[in-house]
Amino acid sequence: MTDESASVVETGPQDRPLRVLHVSQPTTGGVAGYVAQTVAAQRRRGWEVFVACPRDGALPRDLRAEGVPHHLWEAGRAPGPGTLDEARMLRRIIAVVRPDVVHLHSSKAGLAGRLPGVATRRPVIFQPHGWSWLSGGGVLARASAWWERRAAHRTDAIVCVGEGERRQGTGKGIRDRLWTIRNGVDLSRFPPADQRERELARERLGLPQGVPLVVCLGRVTRQKGQDILLDAWDRVGQACPDAELVIVGSGDALDELRRRGPGDRVRFVPEAVVPRDWYAAANVVTLPSRWEGLPLVALEALAVGRSVVASRIPGLTEVVTSDVGALVTCGDADELARALALRLQDPGLAASEAEAAGVRVRDFDMAETQLRLCALTLAVAMGTADAPALSSPVPVS
Repeated sequence: MTDESASVVETGPQDRPLRVLHVSQPTTGGVAGYVAQTVAAQRRRGWEVFVACPRDGALPRDLRAEGVPHHLWEAGRAPGPGTLDEARMLRRIIAVVRPDVVHLHSSKAGLAGRLPGVATRRPVIFQPHGWSWLSGGGVLARASAWWERRAAHRTDAIVCVGEGERRQGTGKGIRDRLWTIRNGVDLSRFPPADQRERELARERLGLPQGVPLVVCLGRVTRQKGQDILLDAWDRVGQACPDAELVIVGSGDALDELRRRGPGDRVRFVPEAVVPRDWYAAANVVTLPSRWEGLPLVALEALAVGRSVVASRIPGLTEVVTSDVGALVTCGDADELARALALRLQDPGLAASEAEAAGVRVRDFDMAETQLRLCALTLAVAMGTADAPALSSPVPVS
């Protein structure tokens, strides 16, 4: 998370390096990866950057390796009786750090950090990474939407990672202070992988060389839809009996899915330290998610040059086009199975989609994403985020 090209130090409202506190309950998966990317980009600008998050997972490990100040914020994923204690803990962290901007990532930080008295008189950015009401239905979804509308008035900017997420927000009555800054992928970390790299990756991972392989990376939860994928996999096996599926990640649904896994044709492995190896090894990468913001897994898979089969939902429809893979009806195991089997049986189709993926992903360069986010963060700190010149955030020179 360093860059020797950094030269100019941008100052904040007190004529010193801007001080930013990022708060995240997720420490694995896409949100954690996004936070790590953002911390790196802001440190390259000479800003003072701090992170509050739980102790476990990849994010605190990466922070320690790079010498980024980490404040322990032990928070659970779901709201509950302990939420007020989590908010008080976060208030104490904010008092110690004294940031110019508090950047809240995902729903738990967005809840705790926007309760009255927690970030008082501090500019606040909230980034949903998938709106809170999407995780439930009925009363819970209505309560979540009500809270997001109320909390929006205590937020200086709400960053949507894609146009689909923005439309979901406006559809629930959240219309002010919304900014769209699409997720991006570090193209230098995820260059295209050819056939030789596929063979080397499989060798490193202990995978057979000639077997058609589908890979699904991400937290193993209801959101990510691995249960739908397992429903589809029996059907894939009928068309491609030698195909294998690897589910990479951990989460609250892992034990249940392990019990369902159909024999030796499905492997479960822990969260990947080097995710590019799994993309390189795959013939097809799949995201059978029920909801998303704009997932980094899809962007990383395209960057490596892999065909992607995903749910037709906001966030994924912005990334996966017909020339790079397939979108299937969310929750439809039969349609998912057909799309996967087609690409496993037709290497020529998967290869043409892989070639197109390398072109498509250029529209999602992380460097542009971080330039725009840094521009907005500086504007929020200076109190100029509503200026006409920033109606669409632009890079800071």
